[in-house]
Amino acid sequence: MRASATTDAPAGTNADTIAVGVFEDEGIAHDLEGGPLTALLHSGEARPRLKHLALHHAGGRRWVLAGLGRRDAFDPERARVAAATVQGRARELGARVLCWELPHHVADDVAAALVEGTILAGYRFDRYRATPEEEPRALEEIVVSAHHDVADAVHRGAVGARAQNLARELQDTPANDLTPMALGGRAQEIAGVEVEVHGREWLVQERMGALLAVAQGSDHEPALIVARYDGGGEGPLLGLVGKAVTHDTGGISIKPAATMHEMKFDMSGGAAVLGALQAIAALELPVLVFADAGTTENTISGAAVKPGDIVRARTGTTIEVNNTDAEGRLVLCDCLAYAVEQGAERLVDIATLTGGIVTALGSTYAGLFATDDELAATVTAAGEAAGELVWRMPLHAEYDEQMKGRYADLVNSDGRKAHPIQGASFLKRFVGDVAWAHIDMAGTSNDTGRAYAAKGGSGWGVRLLLELAREEARKASV
Repeated sequence: MRASATTDAPAGTNADTIAVGVFEDEGIAHDLEGGPLTALLHSGEARPRLKHLALHHAGGRRWVLAGLGRRDAFDPERARVAAATVQGRARELGARVLCWELPHHVADDVAAALVEGTILAGYRFDRYRATPEEEPRALEEIVVSAHHDVADAVHRGAVGARAQNLARELQDTPANDLTPMALGGRAQEIAGVEVEVHGREWLVQERMGALLAVAQGSDHEPALIVARYDGGGEGPLLGLVGKAVTHDTGGISIKPAATMHEMKFDMSGGAAVLGALQAIAALELPVLVFADAGTTENTISGAAVKPGDIVRARTGTTIEVNNTDAEGRLVLCDCLAYAVEQGAERLVDIATLTGGIVTALGSTYAGLFATDDELAATVTAAGEAAGELVWRMPLHAEYDEQMKGRYADLVNSDGRKAHPIQGASFLKRFVGDVAWAHIDMAGTSNDTGRAYAAKGGSGWGVRLLLELAREEARKASV
């Protein structure tokens, strides 16, 4: 879907469908001759309630009045919801070009959000289906009309939404097609980023014994996807690390059958990192980024890692594997150690790590753990700006004690007590003195119910990591 901005009035564009937002206790800023849009409001057919729509035809165009709620409660996230709602109606109507009239007196971020909501709501994953006989025509272009130039915001919104849709496509692809090496191949398609994909032999040479332990039960070759982006910035090297387990049965500590089909989403952290890299490169942000994603299956065979096995991570730390379904931290610990060795100065990992965080926070917030208050504040602010919220969780020396092993340096799991914090405390052992943040996104990765990404992979984390990179670029330029 194309996206553009204009200072022409909506009626002066080539749009066949025009969306006009309506706030509570406010009228129509630019009505048509005779006041038909105001009449819709007065009749009650159009209402200012968020997500309420009303339709008017005039001059060979469709005019959609979209409720935006109260102005003082309106923000970019509500703009995304409103845009997704309008996109759905426009699709039903067979619209080709949709123009949003940017509401007066809102920030440029709202223009970006209108584009994001429209493009995200237009995502479809139907490659495995026969084409329906009467498929509605897809929207081809979104235009934002404003009194001032919002082209930069519109471009940023479009780039970010397309990158998020890339992450969603990767998430939704079944594990029999998106094997670890296939994911590596998709990573190598990202323009403007240097990507290497290292297989099992390299992992053995590099002593990544924790990742390899997870991989040993699968016939599909594991990989470490390594990516570098040089935007010419002078700031610290930003490290992004993603968990990319393309399917997780739980291993011998097997998961319940009822939801195991959803375990293709266990690579969502890696998908978020790859999506963010695509957007960072497309926007040519002046930052330096090192990223890696450990990708493997966690499955069952005669060779699979067993509860009670002891494995050695890249750092030489020994780990007693008490729970083969706590495999994400085994994958991530080697990835984090490698990122530190490659010079990452600020490090953020993102992973579908624990079911406990879903119980605690649901799909509204992801869990945030951090060793550095400034980095935690920056990640939190990036999430708020992106509409991808995080809630900081505690770290404490007592949790570190909990992770000490009986027969090895560490255990990978110590039961259900504080399980999300266990994972973070475990990972903290592998980042040294580098400022580090861990995002547990297990509750936000898929089926979030949001208007623009209701079902399937959500692509959550792409916008947050992109906003984090934008903030790093701003800091470096000061």
